[in-house]
Amino acid sequence: MATTILRLPAVKARTGLSRSTIYARISNGDFPTPVSLGVRAVGWVEAEINSWLEQQIDATRRDRLRGRSHAVPKIGSQPSWQTGQMEGNDE
Repeated sequence: MATTILRLPAVKARTGLSRSTIYARISNGDFPTPVSLGVRAVGWVEAEINSWLEQQIDATRRDRLRGRSHAVPKIGSQPSWQTGQMEGNDE
């Protein structure tokens, strides 16, 4: 299966985040890191962005069930988009 790379405008459109927010979250370790495509070009692995989005949705749903107003990530936990494993993938 081919890997699809998303450029910044596509990542912004999918996530609804601004450029500065994306890069701030990358610095904090809260967003997938881009891959280098050349000297002045980067892109994001589509599967990692999709996984990150699914995790945000799941966290929001869980928190609403628990009566919290927004998602609070666990400190020290490593998101599946960093481990390379997709949820629901038994490989």
